[in-house]
Amino acid sequence: MGLLDDPSPTVRRALLARFSSRGAAAAALLQEAARSPNRLLARHATWFIDELKLSDPVSEFRSFIRSLNYELETGTLLLARTVTPQLDVNECRADFDEIAARCRELISEPSSNREKCRAINRVLFHEWGFRGNVEQYTDPMNSFIDKVLMRRKGIPISLSVLYLLVAERLGIPLEPVGLPGHFVVGCYADEAPFFIDPFDQGLFRDAEEIFALLRSNHISPKPSDLAPTTVREVLSRSCRNIANHYAAASDMARAQIFAEFADEFEATHERYLQS
Repeated sequence: MGLLDDPSPTVRRALLARFSSRGAAAAALLQEAARSPNRLLARHATWFIDELKLSDPVSEFRSFIRSLNYELETGTLLLARTVTPQLDVNECRADFDEIAARCRELISEPSSNREKCRAINRVLFHEWGFRGNVEQYTDPMNSFIDKVLMRRKGIPISLSVLYLLVAERLGIPLEPVGLPGHFVVGCYADEAPFFIDPFDQGLFRDAEEIFALLRSNHISPKPSDLAPTTVREVLSRSCRNIANHYAAASDMARAQIFAEFADEFEATHERYLQS
């Protein structure tokens, strides 16, 4: 792996020949390197994967599902690659880093978690202009993080994921909260939990206000609705949303793929519980 970033054409040709001869083993090695936090190494590994045509994003996401090793940022980027195989995940990560760096400039320590979230709100929704896509809510592109970054709009779950990835870089203890029919971000580290609605420009709500929101949507709230949602459930719900939105667009082939992803999450979880 130490030669991956060597620009010499001779070295590159030799590595291509070596990787080609090793088949699946080389693919696994390169795909691991492509997910490395070392951006230079990841970029060169991606170049070799593309040259060797080793990349199969749909299979990679299925492997991720079956791994049970769920991490939100990795899963979110792998999900995006299933429809945009050429996606440079490091560019997405650079955007997350840039947003977080700007937030950090606005945070004066000591600051409360709520104050830090106000800084995120300013950067995401005012400086970068992210918003809920109320006009075309069922557009499948609202659910893919690279498209959210590019178009500056999304749906509750994708905007919540973006919020969480930025907050993680800032060390803010936030959790995903999958409400019935909606999705928000929650902070449980303070004396009383509070919730942030990224689809509504980062509006702060307390527990009673969340319950009032659910009642306004003809849903009878219960305390468990306010519990944090696992990464598995976040990604599975994203897949189910995407399947429904592709079906609404009459793209049944893609709807089937994402419905299968959601089913695979559930089946893998069931196997884990029974093991």
